[in-house]
Amino acid sequence: MSFGKVNRIGTAEATPQYQDLQLFTDVLSIVRKSYVEEVEMKDLIYGAIDGMLASLDPHSAFMPPDIYKEMMIDTSGEFGGLGIEITIKDGILTIVSPIEDTPAYRAGLQAGDQILKIEDQFTKDLSIMDAVKMMRGPKGTKITITVMRESFDKPQEFTLVREIITVKSVKSSTLEDGYAYVRVAQFQERTANDLLDALKLLRSQNGSLRGLILDLRNNPGGLLDQAVKVSDIFLPGGLIVYTEGREEGAQMKFSAHPNNTEDDFPMVVLINGGSASASEIVAGALQDHGRAVVMGTQSFGKGSVQTIIPLTDDSGLRLTTARYYTPNGTSIQATGIIPDILVNPIEIQEAKEGMLFREKDLKNHFETPEKTDEKLPEEDERQMFQLNEEYRDDYQLMRALDLLKGWHIFKALDRTAA
Repeated sequence: MSFGKVNRIGTAEATPQYQDLQLFTDVLSIVRKSYVEEVEMKDLIYGAIDGMLASLDPHSAFMPPDIYKEMMIDTSGEFGGLGIEITIKDGILTIVSPIEDTPAYRAGLQAGDQILKIEDQFTKDLSIMDAVKMMRGPKGTKITITVMRESFDKPQEFTLVREIITVKSVKSSTLEDGYAYVRVAQFQERTANDLLDALKLLRSQNGSLRGLILDLRNNPGGLLDQAVKVSDIFLPGGLIVYTEGREEGAQMKFSAHPNNTEDDFPMVVLINGGSASASEIVAGALQDHGRAVVMGTQSFGKGSVQTIIPLTDDSGLRLTTARYYTPNGTSIQATGIIPDILVNPIEIQEAKEGMLFREKDLKNHFETPEKTDEKLPEEDERQMFQLNEEYRDDYQLMRALDLLKGWHIFKALDRTAA
């Protein structure tokens, strides 16, 4: 079958850009006239825009009105679904990180898991927005996804029940007297304010802080301005992050201010392969300024900035407009933040107390008079085991706590030597 030649006006004088656009309108005209079934014009336009953006990078996407509306709800911290952040990696739908206290997190899904199927549909050639739309649904409904992981011999199915996902951005706890823990799960509209409230509470519990662990593991990112504000809380000045893009508005620099900066207590920032985007900005800024020791494993490596652009029909455009760089000029795109101290997660297995014996258990052992002003090592042990089991089983967190305590020990030794 021949469609004949589509008429063109002024082809000889057309610019290359006009010729490319003419090609698009030619195809659109042919599809509308000759496709086996009639297709709505809006569906064709949406499909063309979606394909155009999908050809750019994994993070640029077109959002129809329903998806755009849900995306705007995401940044306020409440939405319906499974509780995972996803991306396209090497052409495969991949989990960036599961969000704490969600169906995905409780089911054991992990950063780096590859989603091969959603229900009966293979995810190959599926856009992120289409995948998001499929995985979200009414509260209480079930969905089965097929996942492949490095440690799996073959893909495994996970059946999850959708929930209204309410993400608590910041949670905090005192680990030991003076040593505090703050977990930032995602960067939302109130993250910086919630962090300030958490630090205020921790100071009221401890008087002053001897050390802080800032946990950004499995934090998929979020709002750039909140990453800047969180970094500003701990930095008295200097560059936090800068961006470079083609448009003038994409050339931005963000710096810290001396007002309301937290005390210069020792800090450890925990990261892993699920730490992406905004969490990498914070880790990179504190690392470059020497404000914190970064510990854990290499982060995800999403060093690009997406701009959300509303369109006339209530749809939206998520477009990559810039790359961001740490204060030292390092782009983390596809590389990630390299921790100062590499600590892989391992499972802690404690020896049972009944299997151990000490000098005091030996027959005819002799006693040493206790000094009332000296704390015995066993007191430290008891203090350690007062920690919540959730924390005691976290090897990376325990290593971070040991590092903070060790810093004070060596500082005390320096004073003694002097």
